[in-house]
Amino acid sequence: MQVMPSLKRNPSLSYSRLARKNFIIYARNFKLKLGPQTKIMGVVNVTPDSFSADGVFMRYRNDMNRISDYAEELIADGADMIDIGGESTRPGAKPVSETEEMKRVIPVIKHLSKKVKVPISVDTYKEKVAQNALDNGASIINNIMGVTMKNSFLKMIRRYHASIVLMHLRGNPRTMQQHTAYRNLVKNIIDALKMSIDRCLTAGILSNRIIIDPGIGFSKTSEQNLSLIRRLNEFSVLNQPILIGTSRKSFIGEVLKKETNDRLLGTIATVCASISHGAHIVRVHDVCPIKEIVLMMDAIYTPPAPRLGGAPLSINPERKPRNRPGMSRRVYNAN
Repeated sequence: MQVMPSLKRNPSLSYSRLARKNFIIYARNFKLKLGPQTKIMGVVNVTPDSFSADGVFMRYRNDMNRISDYAEELIADGADMIDIGGESTRPGAKPVSETEEMKRVIPVIKHLSKKVKVPISVDTYKEKVAQNALDNGASIINNIMGVTMKNSFLKMIRRYHASIVLMHLRGNPRTMQQHTAYRNLVKNIIDALKMSIDRCLTAGILSNRIIIDPGIGFSKTSEQNLSLIRRLNEFSVLNQPILIGTSRKSFIGEVLKKETNDRLLGTIATVCASISHGAHIVRVHDVCPIKEIVLMMDAIYTPPAPRLGGAPLSINPERKPRNRPGMSRRVYNAN
């Protein structure tokens, strides 16, 4: 009998295609090994109008100790890096000034960088904010305008030896949902990200400092978001590690008919699917439950190290074979 003939016709379904490429990414003084295990980026929003309703700004205002404690809790829960944002980028959000954004994020980065030993990312597309963040201890710039950055921004990243996350977005947060028409969704996004990667390389940023993000929820419809998750492995053609941020986003709410704070299970489903299709980093709000999901997914999809020397199967030596009526006693030999 022929077993699973569809695997022969469609190699993309085979186990080997589920395995991620391994990368080493440098973010200033940090060395990130991406691929063997999924990394978690914990979100710290210091905005009064975060879409996810998790903004520590409203809870703790300018209490740096409380905000720092919150970030440290995320790290204790399993976050491998922290992403600090000072401007809401939800659909229709109004931009804030550089001065206001720096007022929100710089004190947090400065305070936190003295206390934690994981990379700090700043979620900004403003060059001045990014530079001030790097001056105060950040090591990753997470830029939602990753396909439209100025050369001066790129050269600044190079000077600081920082890592850059290039996210795909059309327009800006106020207008992005007016730009969801694609001739070929995945190809168009891959082409845009490739141009951005090429611009980084031309500016002198090394490939081992570049991470890509297809931009779930940014200038995409709900169905397009779902399609990107299903086809995430196609982005491996860019030969850069993949970050994905699905946490609590509106497409989950549309599918499940759930409000923002009731989307954890939906988020978990998207994280599982993203990992199985090649995501190296997942950006999430609920780090503690996601950590268990990540560990389990990695255990499923990461092949075990080969046993050298053909080590035999382990059999419990204390277990005695049972005598059954009419049957001779069997001796179990591990060899």
